Amino acid sequence: MNDGKEKIGMISVDDHAQEPANLWTDRLSKNRWGERIPHIERRPDGTERWLVDDRAPELGGVASAAALMDDRNTEPQRWTEVPRAVYDPTERLKAMDADGIDCSVLYPTISGVGGEVLGRIADPKLELACVRAYNDWLIDEWASASARFIPQCLVPLSSVHAAVKEIERAVRRGHRGVILPGIPMELRDVPHINGPEYDPLWAACQDLAVPICFHAGASAATQLKPYAGFSPAVASAFAALTRPASTIFVLVNFLLSRILFRFPELKVVFSESALGWGSYLLEYADYQFANDRIHLEGYPLKPSELFRRQCFVTGWYDRASLQEPGLVGIDNILWCANFPLATSTWPDSRKFVERSFAGLSDSARRKILWDNAAALYKIDAKKIG
Repeated sequence: MNDGKEKIGMISVDDHAQEPANLWTDRLSKNRWGERIPHIERRPDGTERWLVDDRAPELGGVASAAALMDDRNTEPQRWTEVPRAVYDPTERLKAMDADGIDCSVLYPTISGVGGEVLGRIADPKLELACVRAYNDWLIDEWASASARFIPQCLVPLSSVHAAVKEIERAVRRGHRGVILPGIPMELRDVPHINGPEYDPLWAACQDLAVPICFHAGASAATQLKPYAGFSPAVASAFAALTRPASTIFVLVNFLLSRILFRFPELKVVFSESALGWGSYLLEYADYQFANDRIHLEGYPLKPSELFRRQCFVTGWYDRASLQEPGLVGIDNILWCANFPLATSTWPDSRKFVERSFAGLSDSARRKILWDNAAALYKIDAKKIG
């Protein structure tokens, strides 16, 4: 810090590791799966796109790297154009150093920000093989490269039993969070996420003390696509503005579903959520709770109390909401650089932090930038070097 304050470490709780072109082709059997293996295919116009089980993920290019492009409204159209800091952990560490980031909690890209792309694979055996390959790659290539990378695993959606087994396996390998799409029922024919069928999954996360993480934008059902007549810049802005709001549906469901009552030690992270709507939503939820007499139906805590006990939201550019966090609470806010997406604060994260955190005490800064995430993901400053 330039104002004489103690320099506080920074944990970015929402960054994205770009899956390399050979991730699945090297790890899955070509003889067994053929062209259904996720891979890059060249199109007639010379550009390249991913195919996952013969389906192209909705992505503006062959990678998500806008923060590193000359024009942040563009994405690389060929693998040779992808900046190495997007997919190479050694180069990513250099980018983190340039931005003052100490640790980075990782989410996927091609697999879907919430694992939704792999979750759509109809064949349960292929889905599991792709999920396991991703989880192993993240440990083998990223977590093994540096303790500054915090890996989080994906899970197969076709079977809760298979999901629990993969969580247990992945955590043994070193994963420290579990990523799940907020509405798995829209991806395949599975029970509603509130049903008792999912209780073994919540129990596994609670018992292993790893947070369950829901990333904004993982559900097409909660988003409106940009108007086709928008320019690329306006379409990008539209997506960036509306994506965090899609978290509202997932959060409200958790506040009313009783999942958090049944599993009081379960921690839930809502990534790329932003902060501005949080206090409004919790205030309105508490009002509905009292006004509609929901409290008489066996809910021992108000929604805001339940949220503060078990939930976390993430901000990165937020300013006003940090000055008046209201019902959200300082203990429930995490910070991220959102690298390498177009809306990332990189390479000026320290400047954004100074602007956004102006007026906050060192204690509040430390909680948001370090302490909350360090406790959640078991990060020991002495071990990251």
